[in-house]
Amino acid sequence: MSTTATRTRWSGVAGSAAATVTRYGFVAAFALLIVFFSFASDAFLRPTNLLNVLDGVAILLLVALALTVVVSSGGIDLSAAVAVDFGAWFAIVSMMSFGMPWPVAVLLGLLGGALIGALNAFLIVGLGVTPFLATLGTFFIGRSAQQIGTNGGASVSFRAAPEGFTFLGSGDVLGVGIPVIIAAVAAVGIGILLHRTPAGVRIQAMGLQDRAAVVAGLRTRRIRVLVYVGAGVLCAAGGILLSASLRLYTPLAGFSYLLDAIAAVFIGASMHPRSRPNVPGTVVGVLFLGVLANGLDLLGLDFNVKAAVQGVVLLVALVLAYTVAQRARAAAERKPAVAAARPGAAGTGAVAPDAAAAPRTGDTTPGGTA
Repeated sequence: MSTTATRTRWSGVAGSAAATVTRYGFVAAFALLIVFFSFASDAFLRPTNLLNVLDGVAILLLVALALTVVVSSGGIDLSAAVAVDFGAWFAIVSMMSFGMPWPVAVLLGLLGGALIGALNAFLIVGLGVTPFLATLGTFFIGRSAQQIGTNGGASVSFRAAPEGFTFLGSGDVLGVGIPVIIAAVAAVGIGILLHRTPAGVRIQAMGLQDRAAVVAGLRTRRIRVLVYVGAGVLCAAGGILLSASLRLYTPLAGFSYLLDAIAAVFIGASMHPRSRPNVPGTVVGVLFLGVLANGLDLLGLDFNVKAAVQGVVLLVALVLAYTVAQRARAAAERKPAVAAARPGAAGTGAVAPDAAAAPRTGDTTPGGTA
């Protein structure tokens, strides 16, 4: 075997390894985290503790899935926290103050989240406000509405909540919590929608190149409305589960899920070859955050120290993941140039180097590639 062939072979192996690390590097870091906590605490791998981890991240997963769809469409939703609160608020108040049956209360809670999504859609699609500013404005409006409706932010307790309602938040099937089952079903459903259906292709096309999607004939305005309304409903479902488990509605409680949900979405994006939001990556990101929080609790760290450690670990993991991904993409982009520069590459029937390079200049035109 010639030296050139040997180098080519090892170059291919190295490129394949880099691609694997790019895609699964964060999963490896997650596995190492699990191994560390399993040695640091005897209670970590106990089934009851693992179920506690799943119970603790179920609501966060619903919010993160909603943001995954929104970010895939090219937007952002800072009002997801308000949608969580409105789901809990509408459900609790409709039962406690108006005597609604709990199934009707659940539907009204979902309607509360849909109203938040509809307001976002009106601002973004109808008035042309950028998603960041529109959803930030909705967040402030929703926060003020909660403070006004609860006399400054007082919690609303409903200890006499119906058993059917509380079962949603604290019931289980064969030891697995109902919130975990609902979150798992939502993850499978959103995953199929986003990655296996024409609707998901359209949503991702909007996120990659919105103007190209319009030119291609996609009804981007209608899709964007459905995305934001659907995200509001999904977040409200998380709020309903939260209120069902606590028999309580606390204004602004949803904000505690917002930043972690955004982090989970971008953790998942760091695992994608093209740094795109994706449901499997979001699930891994949510589990990573849940395991990290649970493991630090088992170690008995002070609350303030725990928050600092969480931030440092998350930052290091993301920096490493994105660094590896960028190097792998840079190596992949260099491959065509190396192949074109090899002796004999411009043989019979091959395109001349100048002609092959000509289309590259078009890639830098405004609007990107076709």
